[in-house]
Amino acid sequence: MSTTTEDTIANRISRVLADRIIAGTLEPGAKLKQDRIAEEFGTSHVPVREAFRRLEAQGLAVSEARRGVRVATFSAAEVEEVARMRSVLEGLALRHAAPHLTSHILDQAEAVARAGDNAVDFNQQEEANRQFHRLLLAPCNMPRLLAEIDDLHMIGSRFMYIAERAGWTPRVDLDHHAILRHLRMGNVNDAVHALERHVLRLAEKPNRFPRKRLAVL
Repeated sequence: MSTTTEDTIANRISRVLADRIIAGTLEPGAKLKQDRIAEEFGTSHVPVREAFRRLEAQGLAVSEARRGVRVATFSAAEVEEVARMRSVLEGLALRHAAPHLTSHILDQAEAVARAGDNAVDFNQQEEANRQFHRLLLAPCNMPRLLAEIDDLHMIGSRFMYIAERAGWTPRVDLDHHAILRHLRMGNVNDAVHALERHVLRLAEKPNRFPRKRLAVL
């Protein structure tokens, strides 16, 4: 198997496992069994180990001595840390993206925001949310910054899924519409501040998350 093929398979495995972790199919503390995953994907252990490394880099898995690789646990403090990091980085990205945001991009973002408002479940709502943020931030043309934001957003999605899955209800995201309104009016500072506050809302309801790390299973 070539290095390129192994890398492609590792990408696919890491994406599938990340989706399962975010959706809660793989619970915090669950062991990621290398043999079983290699068998599922019809591959050797090499791309599986690489997929594990990628999940660790994204904060979705941890490697423990003599215990193997497990789904990462988290606490309210970690939720707050992720929210604060995202707030700063997304604000930076939007400042650099704003001069390149065309009416077409803003129209696309508005359509995605409305799709999120009309979502029928959390998965639809969160997918629309991620698309909205990506549309507005991508024109910053700072790939490393965008990659870091994407990883943090993935972790945040996991927090929100666990918090919302038992009691999700439809909602209109007023923050998204406010951000768009500021951008259409050319008020970049107001748009950035609205985005930063929007992202920080993840950390404003600590009771939805454990004060201590979720126990390892």
